[in-house]
Amino acid sequence: MTATADGRLDPEYDSEPVAVGDRPPALLGTGRWQPEDTDQLRPAGEADLRPADAREALARATTHLLSLQSSEGWWKGDLETNVTMDAEDLLLRQFLGIRTEEQTRATAEWIRSQQREDGTWGTFHGGPPELSTTVEAYVALKLAGDDPNAPHMLAAARYVRSAGGIAAARVFTRIWLALFGWWPWERLPEMPPEIIFLPRWLPLNIYAFGCWARQTIVPLTVVSAHRPVRPAPFALTELHTDPDDPYPHRPLAPANTWDGLFERLDKALHAYHRRAFRPLRRLAVAQACRWIVERQEADGCWGGIQPPAVYSLIALHLEGYELEHPVMKAGLSSFDRFTVHTEDGKRWLEACQSPVWDTCLATIALVDGGVPADHPALVSSVDWMLGEEIRKRGDWAVQRPGLPAGGWAFEFENETYPDIDDTAEVVLALRRVAHPDQAKVDAAMDRGVLWNLGMQSKNGAWGAFDVDNTSTLPNKLPFCDFGEVVDPPSADVTAHVVEMLAETGRSRDPRTRRGIEWLLRNQEADGSWFGRWGTNYIYGTGSVLPALVAAGVPDEHPAIRRAVRWLEDRQNADGGWGEDMRSYDDPARWAGRGDSTASQTAWALMALLAAGEGPKGRANPAVEGGVEWLVRTQLPEGTWDEPQFTGTGFPWDFSINYHLYRLVFPITALGRYLNGEPGTIRTDGTPPIGAAR
Repeated sequence: MTATADGRLDPEYDSEPVAVGDRPPALLGTGRWQPEDTDQLRPAGEADLRPADAREALARATTHLLSLQSSEGWWKGDLETNVTMDAEDLLLRQFLGIRTEEQTRATAEWIRSQQREDGTWGTFHGGPPELSTTVEAYVALKLAGDDPNAPHMLAAARYVRSAGGIAAARVFTRIWLALFGWWPWERLPEMPPEIIFLPRWLPLNIYAFGCWARQTIVPLTVVSAHRPVRPAPFALTELHTDPDDPYPHRPLAPANTWDGLFERLDKALHAYHRRAFRPLRRLAVAQACRWIVERQEADGCWGGIQPPAVYSLIALHLEGYELEHPVMKAGLSSFDRFTVHTEDGKRWLEACQSPVWDTCLATIALVDGGVPADHPALVSSVDWMLGEEIRKRGDWAVQRPGLPAGGWAFEFENETYPDIDDTAEVVLALRRVAHPDQAKVDAAMDRGVLWNLGMQSKNGAWGAFDVDNTSTLPNKLPFCDFGEVVDPPSADVTAHVVEMLAETGRSRDPRTRRGIEWLLRNQEADGSWFGRWGTNYIYGTGSVLPALVAAGVPDEHPAIRRAVRWLEDRQNADGGWGEDMRSYDDPARWAGRGDSTASQTAWALMALLAAGEGPKGRANPAVEGGVEWLVRTQLPEGTWDEPQFTGTGFPWDFSINYHLYRLVFPITALGRYLNGEPGTIRTDGTPPIGAAR
């Protein structure tokens, strides 16, 4: 049977083309990316690879990964972002009056260590200078006592002025400055707390935002209502392009544009702030604070991420919560768990922690790498993951009120926001382990599968946290310049769910097939897939190909062949793959292009192996070159060096270096290269949910 004209699949798959709209045919690349020092590297396809070398590399890597497991059964690598986390921590402590000299010294040392030669700070390794990050880092260092006439401070201030000064920084940076009078609240977009009353059927209600934005915006409405100003410890005139006109007015955009419409709405809201109906304002602030407190997690954080936590603490403090109040004490103590102390005395903060994600990926990697399915470390990891299952109804239930709870979040504690991606990967991990209480594992998997199926969006795909969170209006608001604020379905999350459904025997389920159809329709013209939560097209393609093949799409299908050609074309001359974060901003130049990294090379290999390339299928020099690159670049302790950021919070705006990615994904790729199909102790699929066992 063939694909129908609108891209849907008939009951059987074959190799005929699938309709992809009116996009042009796949575009072949113009040649492999050339690293700077290719003279010392062997071209892909000319590797002298022995299976024994790959097995030795895999053994070293699995031994190292096993050594990193906690006594409780979980794995967690550091989650590195950028120095705004550290700068804002000092500013928060200054605002609350709890900043210590030791915290300041250690944090300032870290911030200085991340400054580049040109005096700026970026948001990812090797990336361009970033204005807001540089402003916040500069202010934090000045707070720590750095002389503004010191060379590193002069260089930073010079860049800030050349990039437009504080006035050109993002809204969130200017909010931090407004807390100390360095920027006027009147020159910031208004965020009225009355938004908490908007019903769900109205645009721009709080549930129209992605969960991370929702958790940040609600406390910011309280802060905006108060407009607090603490005494500024120093001036920042050197960061203005014109100190005599530090707060320049910008002309309004045309009224017939979205920008113009919302700018005029913002002016009206500023007028309302001055004349707000006080009983309604007090009621809105009180309701917002209740909403905040109800969503504080057991570890004191909010959503397991930094922005909601810092703004929630400020909002509640402004509403009279003393620092000794249990809510405030728990919130502040949560930052201690997010703090990383380096061996040389520096201090930096994780924006989030990823133990569930790291543990399920590590479990998959170890089984696929050949570790016995009943190994005690794997049984221990399953026990821990079972204990992390979320049986509480969170904000997701606003859209799915009748759906039973069941799923997993990303962090140690985050019962309000389980996510679809973690749930899919946890189920894939649980299936691979031979656990002594299989009935308990099966019941948890059934709940996870049922919850994921219930979280399918109406277009057939899956977002990360919510259903049908696809409105385009929130991104157009003046204060939403800090990154993506909605959670539409993405190829990588959808692929992980499809792969999970296929492995649990549900390839023929109509909901699985709708997910497959969405993936085929959303393939890029060049054959790749966009990666929402990992960088970028290599991650998307590395996620989708294994899912499609697992779900029964034959590896000779045109969509898969286009993807294989794209990956082959993007392979670096050294045999690896890499993609720079700039592919989000400039895909024409950077898609699939960048210095080779261990995680991205592994993603490409996982995709090619799933597509039938390599020792168990078609002989392919690209596969051999990629494996040889992993073998050759492995460090003696068994891991890989990867300073590049290959994870994504907000595409382009917020980048992540998951320190465990450089280990778990190469193990998975090497294991599948050597052992064949992904490891699973059951190959016939599980019974349908609710069926007798």
